[in-house]
Amino acid sequence: MRQSSFSKRSGLGPWLLVPLLTLVLAACGEGSAVDPREESANEQLSTGGASLAEFRLRVMAANITSGTQQSYDPGHGTRIFQGTKPDVVAIQEFNFGNNSATAIRSFVDTAFGTNFYYYRETGAQIPNGIISRYPIIASGEWTDTQVGNRDFAWARIDIPGPKDLWVVSVHLLTSGSGVRNTEAGNLVNYIKANVPASDYLVIAGDFNTDNRSESCFGTFSQAVTTSGPHPVDRNGREGTNASRSKPYDNVLVDSDLVAYQTATVLGTSTFAAGTVIDTRVYSPLSDISPAQSGDSGSSNMQHMAVIKDFLLPGDDGTPVASVRVGSPNGGESWAGGSSQAITWTSSGVSNVKLEYTTNGSTWNLISASTPAAAGSYSWVVPSTATTAAKVRVSDAANATLTDSSDAAFTITVSSGPGPTGPITVETESNDTAATASGRVGAGTAVSGSLSSGTDVDWFKFTVTTPGTVTVKLTMPGSVDLDWYLYTETDLNFFEARGYTTSNPEVGTYNAPAAGTYYVKVVGYAGGTSNYSLLVTGAGVQP
Repeated sequence: MRQSSFSKRSGLGPWLLVPLLTLVLAACGEGSAVDPREESANEQLSTGGASLAEFRLRVMAANITSGTQQSYDPGHGTRIFQGTKPDVVAIQEFNFGNNSATAIRSFVDTAFGTNFYYYRETGAQIPNGIISRYPIIASGEWTDTQVGNRDFAWARIDIPGPKDLWVVSVHLLTSGSGVRNTEAGNLVNYIKANVPASDYLVIAGDFNTDNRSESCFGTFSQAVTTSGPHPVDRNGREGTNASRSKPYDNVLVDSDLVAYQTATVLGTSTFAAGTVIDTRVYSPLSDISPAQSGDSGSSNMQHMAVIKDFLLPGDDGTPVASVRVGSPNGGESWAGGSSQAITWTSSGVSNVKLEYTTNGSTWNLISASTPAAAGSYSWVVPSTATTAAKVRVSDAANATLTDSSDAAFTITVSSGPGPTGPITVETESNDTAATASGRVGAGTAVSGSLSSGTDVDWFKFTVTTPGTVTVKLTMPGSVDLDWYLYTETDLNFFEARGYTTSNPEVGTYNAPAAGTYYVKVVGYAGGTSNYSLLVTGAGVQP
């Protein structure tokens, strides 16, 4: 039986509980939970949680640092957080900047929002932590006897409804399954001694497990459910290491919480058992904008984030009030004058107000009130060129309930007498994206030639509205040439490719936004030949 000296239903109000817990944790030399605004924390807690019928809770396990410092400085992981919008994250390698309170607060504000709380263990080289949309009312770390540069970080979170949520962030060792089982046994003992059986429990993070038959899963099953179905990516694969072959990362929950698991919905996509976020295979990327296709393949990102969603009961019949922008959420490039869909999710809201900014400070009205349940609004983009555009969605009856694009998007405007006509022949030297031949027009074939085994030909085309793009590469005889398609914002990782032995090589790509796209033509194994390139699609500029 799990036991605890703290109770959400005790006579102590949470506004008294926070300072008392802070004193206890400080006396033990542990880290402390940090809320987004120290001066307003007690006021927020003293009002208690709103009475709610049910609410959606998105939980993520995330060891998605990149670069050489085991930190979130490079920004690849930050874009994934922004695009998937978790409510609670068990985060590993929780480093950013100089790791000062100011630096960590800045990271949380950027990746999640200024209203989020966090706990980060102290004195660790690669600390574990918990980040939460809801107040953290107790937190600390339990000693991991098998490793010296981090421990088990835990937080007790005051989610809406009658129960608290306990989250334990773990980063098990790679040295062997026996060591990981020892860590699991120690953690289960901590949980039995401290976590009330009546509360919800999550154990999440980087398990570094080679397979699901490892003994640590059996040990963890004393506290949480370890059986499937397990989260998968867009292609149905559940591995979470860089090569996607091993179940390194997990979100495991107790039987009380698993009863409320629901499908994870990201934009137009639904994942019945939760999802593994691999931006290299995710489509359409607009679902998780501003994440980019190469983020999960960035240098030293050795793990994929894992998400599970839960639809939890609240106190009574009053629904949760919330709004969240879906698109544009940052990174898109929309043409001025084009019609684009603003999307959002909401609950407990009847109508929403829509606004946009082109400079980040002055907001312009799109619609004073439109039905929230629609979740989408067709907007004619203004013909104002900018790289600082954002959209804001608010409760039409309560302006304080609002959300805006996580990052800026671009509005492009044609200048001069009009676009130049499409090309029909490549122009050398076009060996790089910067010197790409173009523009390739929809339905206009372009002839080209690879003259040597090292020759590479780049072409560019324009998409005016999102939609399906088809690329067709035709070669004479039995020569084998391939093509790769790239976005303007990421010229290192291809979005689609035709690389089989077929002739013609034909493939499609769902362009998520207006903008410039690139096609690279190469010879397989140094092959050389003449060829014809054809790009088609309703949204491709003729």
